[in-house]
Amino acid sequence: MVTTVVILVVALAVLVVLRGVTLARVRGSVPCRLRVGDRGWQSGVARYADGELHWIPLLGVRLRPRHAIARRGLVVSPRREIEGGLYAVDCDGSTRGISLAMSPDAMTGFLAWLESAPPSAYLDVA
Repeated sequence: MVTTVVILVVALAVLVVLRGVTLARVRGSVPCRLRVGDRGWQSGVARYADGELHWIPLLGVRLRPRHAIARRGLVVSPRREIEGGLYAVDCDGSTRGISLAMSPDAMTGFLAWLESAPPSAYLDVA
């Protein structure tokens, strides 16, 4: 009985790790940390899809994004450098209290994605 439980736990752990590796390797995905409010940073993967940024946690079993940040009406603070050479921005507008942290290259891509929105999107990039 104990052996079966241990095997199931190990198998589940392997599946969770493989899911994270697969998410990180999908084309169009970038490693991204997310913070909601005053909580700590959570590691995950960001993907651009249909005018939204989908954030999926690196560890977990859900296949759907945990956060979908709409580009329309998004207000972004100036980027600031945080630990580990990452850059962070605070998001406001349709999503409040969410901060994103990415590598310099990924942050440049994120800001370019924001600026490439159609004229009717009413963006405010500081």
